Amino acid sequence: MRFPYYCLAATLLAASLPAQSLKDFEKKVAEFDLPNGMHFIVLERHQAPVTSFYMHVNSGAVNDPGGRTGLAHMFEHMIGKGTATVGTKNWEQEQKRLAAIESSYDLLDQERGKGPRADKAKIERLEATLKKSMEQANELVDQNAFVRLIEDNGAKGFNASTSMDYTNYFYSLPSNRAELWFLLQSEWLRRPVFREFYKERDVVREERKMRLESSPLGKLLDAALTSAFAAHPYRVSAGWPSDILNLRAKDAEAFWKEHYVPGNITVGIAGDISPAEAKKLATKYFGPMPAGATPSRVTTTEPPQMGEKRIKVEDASQPFLLIGYKRPSETDPDDAAFDVLDGIVSGGRTGLIYKELVRDKQLALQAQTVTNFPASRYPNLFLFFSVPNQGKTVEENEKAWYEIVEKMKAEPVDAVTLKRVKTKMRTELISQLDDNAGLASQLAQNHATYGDWRKMFTALEDIEKVTAADVQRVAKTYLVEKTRTVTWIVPPVNAAMANSPKAGDQK
Repeated sequence: MRFPYYCLAATLLAASLPAQSLKDFEKKVAEFDLPNGMHFIVLERHQAPVTSFYMHVNSGAVNDPGGRTGLAHMFEHMIGKGTATVGTKNWEQEQKRLAAIESSYDLLDQERGKGPRADKAKIERLEATLKKSMEQANELVDQNAFVRLIEDNGAKGFNASTSMDYTNYFYSLPSNRAELWFLLQSEWLRRPVFREFYKERDVVREERKMRLESSPLGKLLDAALTSAFAAHPYRVSAGWPSDILNLRAKDAEAFWKEHYVPGNITVGIAGDISPAEAKKLATKYFGPMPAGATPSRVTTTEPPQMGEKRIKVEDASQPFLLIGYKRPSETDPDDAAFDVLDGIVSGGRTGLIYKELVRDKQLALQAQTVTNFPASRYPNLFLFFSVPNQGKTVEENEKAWYEIVEKMKAEPVDAVTLKRVKTKMRTELISQLDDNAGLASQLAQNHATYGDWRKMFTALEDIEKVTAADVQRVAKTYLVEKTRTVTWIVPPVNAAMANSPKAGDQK
């Protein structure tokens, strides 16, 4: 289970909360299912006249169809484009022009599909026609109308995010405007409008360039994933460029029909609203949606890794080092032990890698671990990352990390450190109890991941049960040479001569 960052305010909050507070909190939560399978979790909190909404769609980038990677991400961009009633100057005419775009695109794809027999002059004419069709459709777009509408009604924090495992949509409204969320969100879910789809497709492509192709660290992360995973969709971090550039609105519609069904959606609500009112509005607006079939799940299982993988990435930048170890999913019994291990080695200035690599040996400017990478629903990676200090090398950082790993394997963590890490993790979880938006998200995500929102509390029990022997066993079992992938940056001028870093035979 993943926890937010630690803060001093959380420490003070934790100290002021009696042990019974979590149970009292649990009594304030209500949940219900609509007949179509859509699940709602409502936490009634009247501290302020504000209600936060968090819609969790249990599908993400891993669910992208073959040849259409990047498709799940498109919906994050579509939510702000509005609906059939919000965002258009004339919906009847806009529908026709959107259809004209698809007809033009079909003809273009048909000619391109002829390969070497394609008529280049005809392709140019069809491209011009397609461009004109898009321009005509865009003339009828009321730019930013959806966002303006909710912000004019007091909305805060409007956003959406796409991960490998799921897609989320969220914002907060004054409690006397809560019905607006139910109205707009249900209208968008019933029939999303793929308005300016191809414009946003270009934005997604540019995002990939910026995050991965133009970033040294992005290149390294991308190379690490494509190397570590041979089969599982986790190997594709942000969609392949050629796939993104060929996405079609009809692809998005097919994805919506399969994945945006009520039974695949969980809504977390926290704030100044009663469960009875939330259920009444949910029934009114989301109830008419047909149930739909449960979407298919990823069945590809990553085959066992048979030996260490070492990948050099050429880039004229500051050196970076990534070491990823295969680990089980977040629902595995060892997940809590991984969290504690992560806290021990990478828990801020008290963590082992900060004290040894950054402070004492001054080998790294920065060093940390990530307990789940790139996501956590399926078996993933426990990741170590470091930025070598000036005059220090990737090889020295790698060797120092292995020394820490071997120490974790050889010596059980001391009781004082174990208690400190557990206290910190408890504090981080409790810190979420005073934030509506954070609560709404945790309620929805824990239900979708574990089948029960109460996991956000029982996780504390799981952490408390972790022993020093558990941490040691996890280190011995998973932090091994056979299943690790080592990725690092070398300058292009030296790439041909660069040898694999020699860090010893640690296993």
